[in-house]
Amino acid sequence: MTLRIIPLADPEPGASSHRLAWLAAAADGAPAGSAFLRLFTKAGQEHLAELEIAVHGAERRQGIGTRLLEAAVATARAEGRRTVVAQAEQGSPADRFLAARGFRPVLSLTYARLALTEADVTAVGEQPCPGYELTEWDGIVPDELAQSYADSRRAMDDMPMEGTDYGTVVWDVKRVVAAAEAVARRGELLHTVAAVDTANGSVVGFSELVVPGDGRGDGQHYGTAVLPEHRGRGLARWMKAASIRRARERHPELAGLLTDTANSNAPMLAVNEALGYVPTHKAVEYQLDL
Repeated sequence: MTLRIIPLADPEPGASSHRLAWLAAAADGAPAGSAFLRLFTKAGQEHLAELEIAVHGAERRQGIGTRLLEAAVATARAEGRRTVVAQAEQGSPADRFLAARGFRPVLSLTYARLALTEADVTAVGEQPCPGYELTEWDGIVPDELAQSYADSRRAMDDMPMEGTDYGTVVWDVKRVVAAAEAVARRGELLHTVAAVDTANGSVVGFSELVVPGDGRGDGQHYGTAVLPEHRGRGLARWMKAASIRRARERHPELAGLLTDTANSNAPMLAVNEALGYVPTHKAVEYQLDL
């Protein structure tokens, strides 16, 4: 088929990355597929690009995905990237496509959902952890907690990434604020529950939840983590349970909550199971080394 690959660009770069895009158009101008390449720009991740490719079901197996991939990979190389990552649902056409084109699997993920309309939220009771207290906020972190919260983000540094060349994410107050602002610009609601060490008032863990602006559909957990020196006390479950209860109270029309977890992250998988999350599907993170 006659095909045009049209390069595009996202006019609004983010605080830690910017995106490029390609549209595959048939001879009559009808869109047949697209590719998005996210180029990370923050220190510690300048080597990395993240790829998403989609081809209309009726147009597959005609070389469209390959043409889009070639355009994106060529740009990643020109931008000096050494790693391109892409994710696919296990067993899907995208899974087979990436595996056949030089990408190698580096991370396995389990996606799960908690149906709020069916969940027995009374079973998710308060389980206070001695020496700690919970605090919470909407949107941008309060000024008095900003530095402590930014410091606590290192709790994600040892998150299981298996073979992924993801680099190092360096968090500071500016980046924390920018991330919250990005959620707000999309019209979504960010709610954070944090665990605070009562001995010194520092944030030692957090659980983030993003909810659609109209309070309907499914919310998405963005991250739940505890600093290494405070693990083993039940803080992750305590924070996530509080987040679930708050979502149910504030958004009665919210249908469910979504989460994804590396298969090698046994502690968080156990937390999700204990709170009633049900696995929906598995995914594979692929990596192409340039």
